[in-house]
Amino acid sequence: MVTVADHFEPAIVPEKPGSFARLDVQEERLKRWCRTYPQTMERWRDADGFPLRHTYFYPAEQHEARLIARLAEHCHGGWGELEIHLHHGLRAPDTAANTEGTLAAFRDALEKEGCLSRWNGEGPARYAFVHGNWALANSAGGRYCGVDGEMEILARTGCYADLTLPSAPSPAQVAKINALYECALPLSHRAPHRKGHDLRVGAPPETFPLIIQGPLGVTFRHPRRGWPVPGIENGELSGANLPTLHRLRLWRHAAITVKGRPEWLFVKLHCHGMDPRDEAAMFGTSMQGFLAELLDNGRAGEVHFVTAREMVNIALAACDGRDGDPGAFRDYRLKLVTPSRPR
Repeated sequence: MVTVADHFEPAIVPEKPGSFARLDVQEERLKRWCRTYPQTMERWRDADGFPLRHTYFYPAEQHEARLIARLAEHCHGGWGELEIHLHHGLRAPDTAANTEGTLAAFRDALEKEGCLSRWNGEGPARYAFVHGNWALANSAGGRYCGVDGEMEILARTGCYADLTLPSAPSPAQVAKINALYECALPLSHRAPHRKGHDLRVGAPPETFPLIIQGPLGVTFRHPRRGWPVPGIENGELSGANLPTLHRLRLWRHAAITVKGRPEWLFVKLHCHGMDPRDEAAMFGTSMQGFLAELLDNGRAGEVHFVTAREMVNIALAACDGRDGDPGAFRDYRLKLVTPSRPR
């Protein structure tokens, strides 16, 4: 199972961190993405006939209704799903009340656009989450958050899974790596995801949000001259970290599974899709070449391109003892909402 958690920020200005592109620039970027991505990626399909889709974690604090409506349309066309991203506590620690209000308001806005999901198709909207600047539950020494009880707020506002990690080389990285798990510490504590209970067959999880980690390990880069240089493999897709079959082997080697179901491997990658420096890794020739190699020679039957929601559903099915074709469980518990207004 391969998913791409896209920290999707149309306002990003790479050369000026902390500043924001004009709204018309954001609109043009998004328009180009929604046109170009399907055109270039449509031909590469997995075992179930799905293309590689992004899960668009859109920043709640940068909510622009017109952009959200356009991205939701792209997702409803079969090219991904929208979830929640949040940068906060940048200049001073945020408050619990402001964090909860921001998350709840953005959740409701996305639900009206027919995004997010409901447990078994019923009840309030549920969402997946990534934390801006990696500082989930105030795990970066007080920077970029400030809310120790953030995980409890996420649970209260309907978050079913966090996909922030790994964060290395950020100081927000925790010691538990390459795992799918429930937080073992009380959710009101700072960084309760420092410890956790691995998801396993026969033990349906009870503590949400679940922690869905991507691969973290060591790799060796080969400069033009000299000895190989060790580096960090953290599942990032970028212009400096293009997808390759060598990296795929490292992702597989991380062996992220539900315990007791080793044949179902979970590969959560991450990117900043709107960063213009990373276009080759999003849908350029490098990505297309990688997908061609990945799906060649009969490998397509082993690959399932999934959204964050679908990955969590498949993990939940494994916990319930389901086996066989994992693609059959894409909508197992968390089912997409339908728009509250006609399109």
